[in-house]
Amino acid sequence: MERSPGEGPSPSPMDQPSAPSDPTDQPPAAHAKPDPGSGGQPAGPGAAGEALAMLTSFGRRLLVLIPVYLAGAVGLSVGFVLFGLALYLGWRRVRDEKERSLRAARQLLDDEEQLTAKTLYMSHRELPAWVSFPDVEKAEWLNKIVAQVWPFLGQYMEKLLAETVAPAVRGSNPHLQTFTFTRVELGEKPLRIIGVKVHRGRRKEQILLDLNISYVGDVQIDVEVKKYFCKAGVKGMQLHGVLRVILEPLIGDLPIVGAVSMFFIRRPTLDINWTGMTNLLDIPGLSSLSDTMIMDSIAAFLVLPNRLLVPLVPNLQDVAQLRSPLPRGIIRIHLLAARGLSSKDKYVKGLIEGKSDPYALVRLGTQTFCSRVIDEELNPQWRETYEVMVHEVPGQEIEVEVFDKDPDKDDFLGRMKLDVGKVLHAGVLDDWFPLQGGQGQVHLRLEWLSLLSDAEKLEQVLQWNRGVSSRPEPPSAAILVVYLDRGQDLPLKKGNKEPNPMVQLSIQDVTQESKAVYSTNCPVWEEAFRFFLQDPQSQELDVQVKDDSRALTLGALTLPLARLLTAPELTLDQWFQLSSSGPNSRLYMKLVMRILYLDSSEVSFPTVPGSPGAWDEDNESPQRGSSVDAPPRPCHTTPDSHFGTEHVLRIHVLEAQDLIAKDRFLGGLVKGKSDPYVKLKLAGRSFRSHVVREDLNPRWNEVFEVIVTSIPGQELDIEVFDKDLDKDDFLGRCKVSLTTVLNSGFLDEWLTLEDVPSGRLHLRLERLTPRPTAAELEEVLQVNSLIQTQKSAELAAALLSVYMERAEDLPLRKGTKPPSPYATLTVGDTTHKTKTISQTSAPVWDESASFLIRKPYTESLELQVRGEGTGTLGLLSLPLSELLVADQLCLDHWFTLSSGQGQVLLRAQLGILVSQHSGVEAQSHSYSHSSSSLSEEPELSGGPPHITSSAPELRQRLTTHVDSPLEAPAGPLGQVKLTVWYYSEERKLVSIVHGCRALRQNGRDPPDPYVSLLLLPDKNRGTKRKTSQKKRTLNPEFNERFEWELPLDEALRRKLDVSVKSNSSFMSRERELLGKVHLDLAEIDLSQGVAQWYDLMDDKDKGSS
Repeated sequence: MERSPGEGPSPSPMDQPSAPSDPTDQPPAAHAKPDPGSGGQPAGPGAAGEALAMLTSFGRRLLVLIPVYLAGAVGLSVGFVLFGLALYLGWRRVRDEKERSLRAARQLLDDEEQLTAKTLYMSHRELPAWVSFPDVEKAEWLNKIVAQVWPFLGQYMEKLLAETVAPAVRGSNPHLQTFTFTRVELGEKPLRIIGVKVHRGRRKEQILLDLNISYVGDVQIDVEVKKYFCKAGVKGMQLHGVLRVILEPLIGDLPIVGAVSMFFIRRPTLDINWTGMTNLLDIPGLSSLSDTMIMDSIAAFLVLPNRLLVPLVPNLQDVAQLRSPLPRGIIRIHLLAARGLSSKDKYVKGLIEGKSDPYALVRLGTQTFCSRVIDEELNPQWRETYEVMVHEVPGQEIEVEVFDKDPDKDDFLGRMKLDVGKVLHAGVLDDWFPLQGGQGQVHLRLEWLSLLSDAEKLEQVLQWNRGVSSRPEPPSAAILVVYLDRGQDLPLKKGNKEPNPMVQLSIQDVTQESKAVYSTNCPVWEEAFRFFLQDPQSQELDVQVKDDSRALTLGALTLPLARLLTAPELTLDQWFQLSSSGPNSRLYMKLVMRILYLDSSEVSFPTVPGSPGAWDEDNESPQRGSSVDAPPRPCHTTPDSHFGTEHVLRIHVLEAQDLIAKDRFLGGLVKGKSDPYVKLKLAGRSFRSHVVREDLNPRWNEVFEVIVTSIPGQELDIEVFDKDLDKDDFLGRCKVSLTTVLNSGFLDEWLTLEDVPSGRLHLRLERLTPRPTAAELEEVLQVNSLIQTQKSAELAAALLSVYMERAEDLPLRKGTKPPSPYATLTVGDTTHKTKTISQTSAPVWDESASFLIRKPYTESLELQVRGEGTGTLGLLSLPLSELLVADQLCLDHWFTLSSGQGQVLLRAQLGILVSQHSGVEAQSHSYSHSSSSLSEEPELSGGPPHITSSAPELRQRLTTHVDSPLEAPAGPLGQVKLTVWYYSEERKLVSIVHGCRALRQNGRDPPDPYVSLLLLPDKNRGTKRKTSQKKRTLNPEFNERFEWELPLDEALRRKLDVSVKSNSSFMSRERELLGKVHLDLAEIDLSQGVAQWYDLMDDKDKGSS
C-alpha cells in the first residue's frame, strides 16, 4: 500500500533495529518494502534511477583514475600516486572515526533513557527513584532550563568568541593576526549536565558546586584568516569536563549571592570535527595543531588559575580577591626517581631489546614541568624539584606522566594521579606511586607549604632553603601576587594620540605581561600576576608601562620587596607614582606577599647553615658557659655547593647597522638620523653605552662585565634607543640566552633587532671562568691593558668570592647587652651588607658575595662589623696580595678583628680570569730597549710586580716590592716603559704608557712629570696625546692608554715621538724636557704588544707644550 508524504512508517517489532543506529546511514527507500499492489505500474522511472546511480558510480571511479593517468602522462614516479593515496586513506579513516563517534554520542543523547533501560534489561519505563550515584545528584530540571535558554546563550557565546577568544588566538601565533569568527551557531543540541556535586565551602559565605558537563552538539562555527585567504569551519564538537561554580559572597540582601565564579579545575576534553579547508588538519600528526591552539585559548580564559567572575550586585567589595584569590597553598614536588620501567627501545627491527630514555612531565592545572632525559636507564634518578600553586582543594590533581624519548614520537610509559587534598592532610608525603597504563613506579616527595601573612619566620625559612640542594631552580621563600587594577593619566603618544598601554612586571629573570587596553590613557586591566621569590629581602619588582608596540615606554616603577615585609599583613593596596612619565601618571595595584612555611614535625632545620644532611633534633641552644653540651668550634667554613661557582660574562658591544632614523627637523619635514645608545640588563644589573651622535651605523666598542651564575632561564636583554632631549625613542631590542653563552664559552654574532623594521647589533660575549692559580696573572694584566677600550672601565683580572659565615666574642653594648651585628664587605666602590642578627655576640650570617678585581696587587678586602645603633664593633683589612701567595689562592680560617675583641670566620678565594678569545698573544717577559740594542733584564719594580708559577718566588717578589728601582737604569736620564701595539680588529695603533723610573732631578725638588706622545710626521693636535701629571716623583706610574685610528701600512710609515716633561714653575707655561725617545714603528713588531723599557735621550730643544 502507498503512504502519504506526511505519514510515518508504522512501527512493528520486525522493524525495530537490534542496536542503535543512525537513520542517516541508509536512504529512506532502503527501509520501505515494495507494495504488492503496485506491480501493474510501469517500472520506467525506477529503472532510470538505477541507471543514473550506476553512471554516477562509474564516473566517480573514473575520476579517481585521472590522477594516475596524469602522473603517467607527465612521467612521474608511482611513488607520488602511492603517497597521495596514503594521504587520502589516512584522512578518510580519521574522518570516519570522528563521524562514527559523533553519531554514537548523538544517538545516546537522543535516546539515553531507552538505551539505559535496554542495557539494564528493563522495559521502556523510567528508572526508579532509588537509583543514584554517591555524592553526585542528577539535575534533569536544570537540563530543561539549559535547553530553553540555549538560543540566548548562543548570542552570548558569539559575543564571547569575538571579543575574548579571537584576540587570544590572534596573540598566540603571529600567523593568525587576522583570525576572525564569521559565523557562530550553537545548534539545537544543548549542553547537558550529567551530575552535580556540592562541596562544603571553606567559609560560611561560600557555596561550591561541581558540574559534570557534557556537550555533544551540532555547533557550526566558521572562521577566516584574511591574511592567507583561508576559510575554515567547525561542524560538530564534543566537550567534557568538570566545571566548578563558586557562589560567594552570600549577603543578607537580594539576590543573596554577590557574585558567581566559574572555571574548569582541569583542562576539559575537546574533540572537534573540522570542515572546509581545515580537513587537511585531520591528517594524523596535524590535527593536534589547531586543537592545541584552541585549548590554549580556553585554558587562558577558564582553566585554573584563570576564572570567569560575574558580579551580581553593584559596588561589590574585594572584586580583585574574588577574580584572582590567593592560592590555598604551595606544593613542593620532589621528582626523585623511578624504577621498573618498561623498555621501549628496539634494535635490528625488534630482534634486540634495548632500554628506555625516560623523562617525566609533571602537571597541576596549567602548570607543567618537564624533567631532563636519562639515557638508557629503566631506573632513572632525576632529583629535581618543582613548585606549584594550589588553588582548589579538593579538586585539583597532581599528574605525572613518564615517556621514553625518541627521535620521532615519544613512547608512553605510564602515569599517576594524586589529589592535592591528600598532600594537605599529610603535610609531607614521601612514597613510591605505581604507574597506570604501564609498569613501574615513580618516587615523589610532596611537601605542603602554608602561606603565612607575617614575616616572623622568614629568616628561619631562608636559613632552611640555604641548606637545601634544589634544581633546576633554588627553593622559594615566598610568593608575590600582584593585582594590577588600573592606570591614570598616562602620557600620550606623539601627536596627542591615545596610547594602547600594557604592563610588563619583572622580578629578576621572570617577566609577565598584561593585556593591552586600546586607545586610552586611563586603562583598566583587572589582572593578577604571581611570582615565586627566593629572597624577598633583596629582590625588586620592576614595572614597565609601555605601548602595545613595546617601542614607547609610558612609565616605570621599581619597588623593593622589602617594603612589604614591614607592611600590615605583608600587603600594599595603594596608588603608585610612575617615574619617567607624566606628573600625575600612576598605577593602582594591590601587592600581597605570603611566606612559604613547611609546618611538619618530620622536618627540622640543619644545625650548621649550608650543610645539607645535618639535622638539629632538639633545636635548642646549649646553656651559655656549658663546655659539655657546646658543639666544637669549627676551624673552617662550610659554604654550600654553589659557592665559588660564579662566572664573569664579558660583553663587548661593537657596532650596529641599518638603524632606523628617528630625528625629525622643521616639524618633521626634514628627516635626520639617530643618536643611538645601548642598554643592557642581566642578573639584576643594568649597563648603558655612550651615545654616538648622528649615525645609523654606530660603533661603540665598549666592554661591560657582570658576575653571573649557572641558573637556567636567564637572558641578556639588549635595547637600543635614540637619545633625545625629552624622551628617548626606541630603536629595537633583542635577547640572548645566558645558557647558550655559558655552554659554548664564546659568542660572536650579529643579532637582528626585534619590533623595528630594520637594524642589527654586533655583540661579542665571552664566559670567563675563574682559575685558582696566579701563574697567568701577569699575562692577564698585559692582555687587559692591550684590549682595553677608551670608553670602557678597566677590565677585571680576577674574581673574589667571599663567604661570611659567623663571628664570635663581639663586644657587648654598655658592657652587658649583646649587640645586633651586621657586616659590610667592601672592595673598591662595591659594598655588600649582610643581614642583621638580633641581640647576639656570636652571629651566624651564612652569606656570600662576589667582587670584580682589577688590580689584585693593590686592592684589599675591607670588612667592618657594626651593631645596629651601636657603631663599629671591629674592622679587618685583608690585602689581596696575601691571597696571591696562598695555596689555591684561598684563605679559610678565623680572622681577629682590629679592635682586639672578636673574631670572624670567613673564606676568601681568588680566581684569575683568563680570556681565551682576546685575539692577543701576551708575552711573558719584558725587555729593555736602548738607542742601539735590546737587552733582556728582570722586571724592576716601578709598577706592579710580575708573578711566576712558583709560589715561593712570587712571595719573594711581593716582599721586595719597593718604590725605587733595585738597580740603576742603563741611561743617565732615566727610562720610560711603553707598550706599542697594532689592534688589527679595531684598525687602531695603541700605545700604553706604563711609567718612568730614575728620572733626572735638576733642581732641589723632584719634578712633576708627564709624558707627551706625538705621531710624526704630523705635528698637529689630532695626533698628540698626553698623560696626566704626577707630583714630585722620579718614578711615576701612569698606566694610561692612547689610540690612533689608521691602517697598518700607514702606521708602519710613522714615527712615535715620546717626551717626558715637567712643569718649570706654577706661573709659567714653560715645560722642562726630562728626556725623549724616538721610535720608528717600522722597526717594532706591532703584532706582539710587548711592554719594554726605553732609555731616555737628551734633546737640546726644550720646547713648551
